[in-house]
Amino acid sequence: MNMVLMGLPGAGKGTQAERIVAAFSVPHISTGDMFRQAVKEGTPLGLEAKSYMDQGQLVPDRVTIGIVRDRLGKDDCAEGFLLDGFPRTVPQAEALDELLKEMGRRLDHVIYIRVGEEELIKRLTGRRICRDCGATYHVVFAPPRQEGVCDRCGGELYQRDDDREETVAKRLQVNLEQTNHLLKYYESTGILRPIDGEQPIEQVTASIMTTIRGSNA
Repeated sequence: MNMVLMGLPGAGKGTQAERIVAAFSVPHISTGDMFRQAVKEGTPLGLEAKSYMDQGQLVPDRVTIGIVRDRLGKDDCAEGFLLDGFPRTVPQAEALDELLKEMGRRLDHVIYIRVGEEELIKRLTGRRICRDCGATYHVVFAPPRQEGVCDRCGGELYQRDDDREETVAKRLQVNLEQTNHLLKYYESTGILRPIDGEQPIEQVTASIMTTIRGSNA
């Protein structure tokens, strides 16, 4: 089972990724982990990617695709994989299709956890962090016992600049534009599986499992 997991920041991809890989016994391959492993192993492509990252530059698609090729060629991907964070653009999606074709494989599912912008902003702006011990809270989903005070050490809770509504809204807009192009691409191939991500977590998981198993029936 070869899958791609998509979702905007705050959609709950991390939680669902853990459940998908457990249910289908496939590795969870995130872009960051893949790059870090290639750098750690000292592969030519890993070192090339590191040279770009060290300069604060984007890693070119040619290098990224090469790293993806190496990763998908490993033994633990023989029965499938869950790609998370790649592809990000239509050219990358086309390159992935070509790569899988060369390997005699294809994508089975592109799971998109769909959450509205208003809900995402609520989720992303609600985070609060303790200035003293670094404990993390959420004003809606995991509030402290006393507002503004850390349960663990009594320190002051604050909101990071990155979590302020204006910053979050801008970040979501950039992600949304990029994501919409990808969604249209995968919709045209017939393997896009939209999932309502505003349901309770357990129901999101159940929807994903039902959709995947139903599509394979």
